[in-house]
Amino acid sequence: MLKTSRSNVVHVPRVCHFCVNAIDDIDYKDIRTIQRFMTSYAKIASRRRTGTCTKHQRKLAEAIKRARFLALVPFTLR
Repeated sequence: MLKTSRSNVVHVPRVCHFCVNAIDDIDYKDIRTIQRFMTSYAKIASRRRTGTCTKHQRKLAEAIKRARFLALVPFTLR
């Protein structure tokens, strides 16, 4: 169901990318997928913004941190 706010902006409910595609394990070497869930400043994007469920957000954060440690993705962009 689409909801409208006072400014007549339609809010579409987000669904978890990993649940929809039946992805159980998030691979830290899959840079393309990991970067999709990071901001332009290389920070981990919030669940609110990305629409991931709690379970997959935790796994995603762990994968991003592992990729940072191995220098596959940067810690920050400044």
